Amino acid sequence: MPSPTSVNSVTSVTSVTSVTLVSGGNYQQREALIVDLIADLTVPSVKNLIETSVTGTELHTPGHRIAIILEGLPSGDSVLSNSPTLLLQRIAPGCMCCIGNLAMRVTLNRLLRQRPAQLFIGIASTEHIDKIRTFLSQAPYLDLLRLNPDQQIL
Repeated sequence: MPSPTSVNSVTSVTSVTSVTLVSGGNYQQREALIVDLIADLTVPSVKNLIETSVTGTELHTPGHRIAIILEGLPSGDSVLSNSPTLLLQRIAPGCMCCIGNLAMRVTLNRLLRQRPAQLFIGIASTEHIDKIRTFLSQAPYLDLLRLNPDQQIL
């Protein structure tokens, strides 16, 4: 079985995932912005994903999964929770392109194997966002991800 960081485990995914980087603010602000961005999605079955994650109701729309990687841990109640259509992963605080690079790659590869239609990555600092965009734009992710404009909390 390939390791979670191997290129082969990622390149077996054939669909393209749309990616939005959300940065700045605190954990709750990033999570709230992601909730708003999910609510703004135009595909009706995808718009319902946020409601199902909050209410706990399950939708069976595997083609419209949303994945979220959030840096840090909530300091209170989290608005989002895992469901069959909302894949939520948290990564310990730390720069995702420096000390957190391995955790980022492993988490990203595991989520991409589930073929989400949309991926949101919540990053505390905007300091290295260009490096993260470059990382996501290179092999093995080049043909797997479509980067959207970043969303920054001021």
